[in-house]
Order: sequence, then C-alpha cells, then structure tokens
Amino acid sequence: MQVANAAVPMLEQDEPAPELTILMPCLNEAETLASCIGKARAFLDREGISGEILIADNGSTDGSPRIAEQSGARVVHVSERGYGSALLHGARAARGTYVIMGDADSSYDFSALGPFVEKLHAGYDVVIGNRFQGGIEEGAMPFLHRYLGNPVLSYLGRLFFAIPIGDFHCGLRAFRRERLLQVGLRAQGMEFASEMIVRSALNGLSIAEAPTTLSPDGRSRRPHLRAWRDGWRHLRFLLMFSPRWLFLYPGLVLLALGAVAEAALSIGPVSLGHVVLDIHTMLFAGGAMIAGVQMVMFSLIVKTAAAADGLLPSGSNFRRFLDHFTLERGLVLGTAMLIAGLCLAGYSLFLWVSTGLSQLDPRQVMRVVIPSLSFSVIGMEIVFSSFALSFLRWKIDGI
Repeated sequence: MQVANAAVPMLEQDEPAPELTILMPCLNEAETLASCIGKARAFLDREGISGEILIADNGSTDGSPRIAEQSGARVVHVSERGYGSALLHGARAARGTYVIMGDADSSYDFSALGPFVEKLHAGYDVVIGNRFQGGIEEGAMPFLHRYLGNPVLSYLGRLFFAIPIGDFHCGLRAFRRERLLQVGLRAQGMEFASEMIVRSALNGLSIAEAPTTLSPDGRSRRPHLRAWRDGWRHLRFLLMFSPRWLFLYPGLVLLALGAVAEAALSIGPVSLGHVVLDIHTMLFAGGAMIAGVQMVMFSLIVKTAAAADGLLPSGSNFRRFLDHFTLERGLVLGTAMLIAGLCLAGYSLFLWVSTGLSQLDPRQVMRVVIPSLSFSVIGMEIVFSSFALSFLRWKIDGI
C-alpha cells in the first residue's frame, strides 16, 4: 500500500486547516473510546491548539464509530484489516500539519501530549514515546514484553540501523504528516511500528523521543496484539531491511573462518590439545566458505534490488562499491576462482594417475579435492551473481 502522494482532504471553504490531528486506530474499542476522545479534546482546549480527533475504524462491530461521532470525533472507515492499514489510511485522511497517534484502549494518556507537541514545534519530524522513561504501571505490560521482547527488538533496531530510540514499539508517537507520508510506508500489521522508525531514519527524517506513561488498558476482552506472531513480524522486518546484518556480516564471518580453517588444514592435521582436526573439518570449512560467499552475494543483490525499488536508500558507499564491482570485474574474479578450482581438480587427477589409478589415501587427496570444489563453486557463484547485479543496476538511476 503506497501513501507517499496522499493529499490533504478537502476542507470547507474558508475553514482553516487544523494544526494537529489526534489519530486513534480503532477495532471494537467501545469500552474506552469515549474516554480517550474526551481526554484528547480536553488537551486541545487546554493548550489552545486548533485540532481534530480522527478515528480510523478498522471494521468495528460494537458500535465504536457511533460512539466516536457522538463524542465529537471524525471517523474514517478502513476496510483493509491491520494496525498499519488503519494508521496509514488515518494519516492520509488527517487534516492537521502534525499528527499524534495512539491506541484507543486507555493505555496512553491523551491529556498529556505536551512533550510531543514541543518536540514537533522544535523541528523534529518524528517523535516516539518512551514508556521506559515515563513509567510503566503495574500490570500495564506483560513480563515477557517488558523484559525480553521489547528490549531485545529495540536493541536490534538500534544495532542494525544506528537509531538511538529506546522503545521501538511505543504506540504513542507524533509526526509531521507531509514528511512521513513521503517515505512510502507499506506495512499493514503491527510491524508498522518498526517500519515507521526505520524508514523515517533511512530517509533522513529527524527523530526524537518523549517520555510517556503506560497504564493497564481498559478492555475486558483480550488485546489484538499476539506476542509471538507480532514479535516475529517485527523481527522479520528488521532483518529484511538490514541486508548487512542478515547476509553480509554473517557471510563474511563464515567466509573468513572457513578460509582460515581450510588453509591451515591443507597443510596437514591441526591438533588443539587432545582434539585433532583433519579432512572432515576441512570439508565443513569448505562448505562454510561457499555459504559465506553466497550470503555476501545475497546481501549485494538484495541491497541493489531494494535500492532500485526505493525500499532502501542506495547510499554513497554502496554506489562507490557498485562503481568498482562491475560485471566485467566480477567475471574476471569468478573465472579466476573457477580456473583455480579446475587446476586443483587436474592436480588431484594427476595424483590418481601417478598411482596407476589405484586407491588413494583420502587424507592426502582430499586436501586437494576440497579446495578444488570450494574454489570452483565460489567462482560460479561470483560469475552468476555478477550478472544478476548488473541486471539490477539498470533499474537504479545514476548508477
């Protein structure tokens, strides 16, 4: 779903556009919706901010839209199910210059939005709430979410993308509407929370944090969030948008370890105390080299494809690499590796012939055969990957 070119909804003639839209995604929130709207309205009136309250209803069957309208909010109906879908459509329909979004389950205090407005007025494009700084009430967040899921996923987000945000999954956040819609958000599920931060940072938007509190929600039903399913969706998004951490870094580690082990064992067995490493270890080392090169090439292909489709910025360093790693250079490198492998294969055949085609000592010949196979397969991987990269580069302007 693309929202980059969304236009501000038409206003009545001479009606000024509000400064702020308070947006709440809603799916069967009849128990708490009126209270949230009342707090949001009280905040706008108290601060003297021209604003609107917008409810993005995602197919409620409990009368939530009617409650919202009776409470003075505007309702937009979103047919595509999902947390991300509701917020994307809501952002498109918002009339305000700024938007503050938050869940309509009474877990966030809509009467205390001052720190978010201050950050927006200070020039930040995106402001993310931090519940760990503001305070989490007893029973407001499950134990595993508080001490495992959220901290781990937030740490991975900071590690992968160098974004100094302590709470990647806080549902109370604010943004400059026009700027955010330009980054092309697409996620329809709960992973929208991660996508909003990651793609904002990748596209150069300025991001800040604001402490906020979290209270137990006011629902009598179970929450929409499913810990393991939605946790996996967040992790999957972080990995898919970081080819370096998913492919490149693990691939380089495998390649380096495999190359060192194979080089050492090509001379003879290696003793580590009472443990002796020999040709069986060498075979696994060769497999690690092959897998490592394949992962490195995957990282380049995925990064190039994502840059071509606008999902990831290409970046100056990556452009310089592609300028140097041309198809011709890739073919030369891959062919050289393939020839080296074939030469080693020829040498192993020579050893066999020199014995009169009799049985060979595997501890001798495998020290030649394993590198032969490693170099040959790696050479073919580089050759074909170079063609794939060359094809994808045609889709990127300026490269």
